[in-house]
Amino acid sequence: MVVTLQLQQIDIQPGQHLTLRQVSWKEFEAILEEMGEHRASRVAYYQGVLEIWMPLPEHETKKELISDFVKILLDELELDSQTFGSTTFNRQDMTAGIEPDNCFYIQNAALMIGNQRVNLSVDPPPDLAIEVDVTSKNQLDAYLTLGVPELWIYTEGKLQIFVLQQGEYLSTETSPIFGNLPVVGGILQFLQESEIIGDSAARRGFRQWV
Repeated sequence: MVVTLQLQQIDIQPGQHLTLRQVSWKEFEAILEEMGEHRASRVAYYQGVLEIWMPLPEHETKKELISDFVKILLDELELDSQTFGSTTFNRQDMTAGIEPDNCFYIQNAALMIGNQRVNLSVDPPPDLAIEVDVTSKNQLDAYLTLGVPELWIYTEGKLQIFVLQQGEYLSTETSPIFGNLPVVGGILQFLQESEIIGDSAARRGFRQWV
């Protein structure tokens, strides 16, 4: 006996994670359409495995502050960028799709000005993606397959930078985008301070640090 459930019958609470297997690309696209663009849940898809999860409130707080720090870095170093937030990036021919916590076009910023709909068949992937609390290899496989050059992962007070080299992600101490600037230490310092002095003061302090 096969039981079929409608997506609206599934209620995912903050912090919960749902994994669906043997999901075709057409089913994945239909699920994305049904879920809509304005939602709190996030998705990752890789070779038939679809993950849907609802971030916790503290996840959103860290995501926003790390994103703010990246924007400050870009501004202070006078690096042009285009921010695409949690846009869904997918390619049918690679059977992969992902929604980063935030992402930035930097080296390819000029190509993306005015672009409202990303099509990875013709557009490049974002130059930098940020993820908070990555929970599965499925997400990393999607990033790897789509060819995102640089991935930052923040989990349990630790920030890691991964750079795509020869088909795999290698952990590095510094970001190629920001040169020799010790961004990991700076971001972690002001993330911790934000819990004492507040987000606004932490952003101002980080700008002075840069």
